[in-house]
Amino acid sequence: MSLLQIRDLAIALPEGADRKYAAQNINFDLDKGEILCIVGESGSGKSMSANAVMGLLPQGVKPVDGTITFDGRPILGLSEKEMLKLRGSRISMIFQEPLSALNPLMRVGAQIAEVFEAHGALTGTERRKRALELLHEVGIPDPDAAIRAYPFQLSGGQRQRVMIAMALALEPDILIADEPTTALDVTTQAQILKLIEDLRQKRGMAVIFITHDFGVVADIADRVIVMQTGKIVESGTADEVLLRPQHPYTRALIDAIPRLTQRKEAEEQTRAPILTVEGLQKTFSTGSGKLFGKRRVVKAGQDVSFELFAGETIGIVGESGSGKSTVGRCLVRLLTPDGGRVMVDGADIAHMSGTELRERRRNLQMIFQDPYSSLNPRARVSRILTEGLIAYGTPKREAQEKARELLELVGLDASAMNRFPHEFSGGQRQRIGIARALALDPKIIIADEAVSALDVSIQAQVLDLLADLKTRLDLSMLFITHDLRVAARICDRIIVMQKGKIVEAGPAGKVLHNPDTEYTQSLLDAIPGQEYERALEGAS
Repeated sequence: MSLLQIRDLAIALPEGADRKYAAQNINFDLDKGEILCIVGESGSGKSMSANAVMGLLPQGVKPVDGTITFDGRPILGLSEKEMLKLRGSRISMIFQEPLSALNPLMRVGAQIAEVFEAHGALTGTERRKRALELLHEVGIPDPDAAIRAYPFQLSGGQRQRVMIAMALALEPDILIADEPTTALDVTTQAQILKLIEDLRQKRGMAVIFITHDFGVVADIADRVIVMQTGKIVESGTADEVLLRPQHPYTRALIDAIPRLTQRKEAEEQTRAPILTVEGLQKTFSTGSGKLFGKRRVVKAGQDVSFELFAGETIGIVGESGSGKSTVGRCLVRLLTPDGGRVMVDGADIAHMSGTELRERRRNLQMIFQDPYSSLNPRARVSRILTEGLIAYGTPKREAQEKARELLELVGLDASAMNRFPHEFSGGQRQRIGIARALALDPKIIIADEAVSALDVSIQAQVLDLLADLKTRLDLSMLFITHDLRVAARICDRIIVMQKGKIVEAGPAGKVLHNPDTEYTQSLLDAIPGQEYERALEGAS
């Protein structure tokens, strides 16, 4: 008998939702030691199905049909007290965003120890000792320091490792990983995937891995389930689903995957640079966390220099902490550089202030990574799109008309004007963010990880939209990303950053296929699913 069996599961949404079911007719088995990947777009029901196994469905969402059997025991409908005994000890979960899943007011060691405490396992001294062992097992560089740290003091990859340590604390039979690598750079992602694979082999646990990244699926999956609008549309072994997909939806998802071979060839520049960055410097100084400890100095920008030409897209790539987002924020003056020049149309805006900066800055606008947090949840779309225009003196009626035109430009209906951000999907919210960035008719768009949180089909739509808008509006673009495949698809030239410095720059094709530095090569080597991509290229 399989370790986990789900039969005819149906999960109902609250009354008034756009559709009746979050998931319907869900059937699958999970065997001991197996990795099962569940893929699909946002809203496909993949996370809801996993949350049903954990008994962690949102309020108002509930299973209304079917069975879930774990280790021969029906668990659907168990009391909360009975589910508490299973969670963590027999079935554990790694959540997508560790910064929100971890308690910001508790030290890391206390949060791991709390897992043992909740299940009455070990003494206080033993819990700390085991927490240290777990941090070492999941590859935290300095466990003795990390156990005393708060979540915000750790990097994204380290926080994810802490989440894995908590999930593995009681040696569960099943690990559910819900998009655990989505926001991570390629090298950290590769480390986390290897860690999960190593722990799977060492402990013999089964893994349900929820993701929209087919490269990840190709590297780790034994079997694959594809979900669409709450239903399983295809399932089979990894080779069957990835190389011989039968359902049109699966084929559409695979076709939308960005590939390194989609690189753009850089054209010879005949136009003048629209942005010139010379010797940009930015240093952050933070406390050590100890009473008499030394302050920690981070050089996020060290002598950064480059030119962006009119109509060009430059990609800035690198690991988390490489300084790429800091550079982008310095350019739009959300941060003030410590030194250097930022020349836009012949004027240095690096150290401007007041009215002069306000007038110049309208030429540079930013699209932020997270469309959930970058839009005011209490403001209707009409206000979000018009407040910048009105602040620059556009009459309200004219601003409203411009907002309608912007919505149409990014592929949304004018009826969206009266709705709030939470009433849109992630892809639609990102389109609203793009519309807001275009409102002041900028010459330069800085897109900071603008598609990293989107599934592959929505990601492809947004990338196509940005490329189309760039051509139609004669925009120049600085595209900050950790995804080298996305960079290959949209960028003319690529800048590679490491520890605040530019370590390589050149045409996209050259950097991605014949890099000059070992660091760039290490980023390329860490991209998941490269053998799968070659197989797709050979089949096409």
